[in-house]
Amino acid sequence: MNAMIRTLPATMAAVLLTGHGGPEKLVYRSDVKVPGPAPGEVLVKVSACGMNNTDVWVRQGAYGTEEDAAAVSTWRRQGNTLVFPRIQGTDTVGIVAAVGEGVSPDRIGERVMVDFSIYNRDDSLADIDYMGHGRDGGYAEYQAVPAENAHVIDTDMSDIELATFCCAYLTGEQMLERAALKAGERVLVTGASGGVGSGIVQLARARGAIPYAVVGKGKEQAVLDIGAEAVITRGVADLPQAVNEATGGQPIDVVADLVGGAIFNDLLRILRPEGRYTTAGAIAGPVVQLDLRTMYLKQLQLHGSSQGTRADFRRIVGYIEAKKIRPLVGGVYKLSDFHHAQADFIAKAFVGKLVVVPDAMWGSAG
Repeated sequence: MNAMIRTLPATMAAVLLTGHGGPEKLVYRSDVKVPGPAPGEVLVKVSACGMNNTDVWVRQGAYGTEEDAAAVSTWRRQGNTLVFPRIQGTDTVGIVAAVGEGVSPDRIGERVMVDFSIYNRDDSLADIDYMGHGRDGGYAEYQAVPAENAHVIDTDMSDIELATFCCAYLTGEQMLERAALKAGERVLVTGASGGVGSGIVQLARARGAIPYAVVGKGKEQAVLDIGAEAVITRGVADLPQAVNEATGGQPIDVVADLVGGAIFNDLLRILRPEGRYTTAGAIAGPVVQLDLRTMYLKQLQLHGSSQGTRADFRRIVGYIEAKKIRPLVGGVYKLSDFHHAQADFIAKAFVGKLVVVPDAMWGSAG
């Protein structure tokens, strides 16, 4: 028998992804069945959920396949787990409203931030999946999650502010783990005004490293304000020269790239010999040209990364509680205004993260 805070409604509001395609595939409905927590799970009453590039690419089916880069395909290369309709949304923050069998009813009422990862092989990322893809996510009024993924957090940040961290900072932390970024090293971050990029700038500082940032015009000061040592405006004629001037001729040890596209080879040129390149996204184009001679003659390491481990997530919680990282809220939208929110997300005119809030929680999410 599930324990619950009070009698739960039978239905809820949610945004359903009904198939691959355009924004019309996202449907807001108020008659979606409220999920019940299975054994070992908790039901979270959602107060805020952050937006991510993955939401858009999964809707578009933009991940391709190893055989055909242009194929309509979803996120996983290890076997598709996406079924329609699906509720997307990874960055859930809320209150535990009910618990499933085997979970202490004392958890009801806890304020939690959800680790959205579905760990299919212990802490390995080899067969990782995520809530919002392999099971329903947080673009809804309620979400059922494994109890161990619902992390109590001690902070005076609002729920909206907390919803800026989950996916972006977990992804960024694992990128830096893969590249073994150490205190005193210099890291160049592309796409540094976005959710993951701005997170990496702060996470690098938390490690004692020195972040340099590539950003769009007009976003320079905002990224300097969160800890970038210097910024380079995207689109400069000679990126390696601009980075060299920004560092005063000091070497770049790690490139954390979220852009890809035409600047890829410049990023490898920028790296010092035995430098490390790490990526978790390619918003300017996933198919790039690689001169293998640059890679092997400079003894470079190239790392692909997605999501993160349980240990990474615990570090993020620790950074938040220790106030080593801070939120960057680029905009807040009602769940019923989801199409507008995603259009603004795609336009990239903001710094940080966009957050959606269930309409019923609009006045109380902070």
